[in-house]
Amino acid sequence: MHLNFTKMHGLGNDFMVLDLVRQHTVLTHEQIRIWSNRKTGIGFDQLLLVEPTTQPGCDFAYRIYNADGGKVEQCGNGARCVARFVVDQGLTAKSELTFAMATGTIDTSLLSNNQVKVGMGAPILTPATIPFLVDAQALTYPIQVGGKHYEISAVSMGNPHAVVLVADVDTTPVAELGPLLEHHPLFPQQTNAGFMQIIDTANIRLRVFERGAGETLACGTGACAAVVAGRLRELLTDDVNVHTHGGTLRIRWEGGQNCVWMTGPTATVFEGKVTI
Repeated sequence: MHLNFTKMHGLGNDFMVLDLVRQHTVLTHEQIRIWSNRKTGIGFDQLLLVEPTTQPGCDFAYRIYNADGGKVEQCGNGARCVARFVVDQGLTAKSELTFAMATGTIDTSLLSNNQVKVGMGAPILTPATIPFLVDAQALTYPIQVGGKHYEISAVSMGNPHAVVLVADVDTTPVAELGPLLEHHPLFPQQTNAGFMQIIDTANIRLRVFERGAGETLACGTGACAAVVAGRLRELLTDDVNVHTHGGTLRIRWEGGQNCVWMTGPTATVFEGKVTI
């Protein structure tokens, strides 16, 4: 059995995208891990599945798996790519699309110059919902990793994030601290670890160690979580440029229960076939 796939990326956060509207298969975690291997497979941070949906008001369903085969609740860069994918593949002619996901729905708008705008929903700050095992909600939380104490912000953008404010992302030992935060016992479902350097009130630099994928060149939900954390600490404005190793995302959040809006580019790398 052959499956058509497309390789895409959003600022270097790369994906294998499968059209399961016109194709049908059942995937195992082991198959996903084989495909994700960058030396012996296709190589990707996440696998994105586009499927039919019966949910009212939605155009398609959208599922996400990490490179390790584990399910993911949300992926902002992936949402931009699947919005571009369904149009490029002729599955729809609409430029405004709503996708059904495991944690709700996500709205996307195709703009000019390959830019896609995504409504990521309101941030979740309640510890039990993130989930984050502390007694009470706070602006920041003390946490110990690698024998050192840090202050983190805990935010969910449909998936959990721990955001650490650092002086310089280039000298921060992300490869060491990322896995320690990812697997910290206070996060029962593990977490994404974001390391944020503030340049000024409208610009930050960010590195993210993604749960189940490792450090990626960009992370859409991580960018949103970082801006939320910075806004809550009154360090950032409503509109922020998030500079990652892969490029720049534009994040807007007006606070409270307002939606976090993310705008950024997409790119199609190649198409191919795999054999099941």
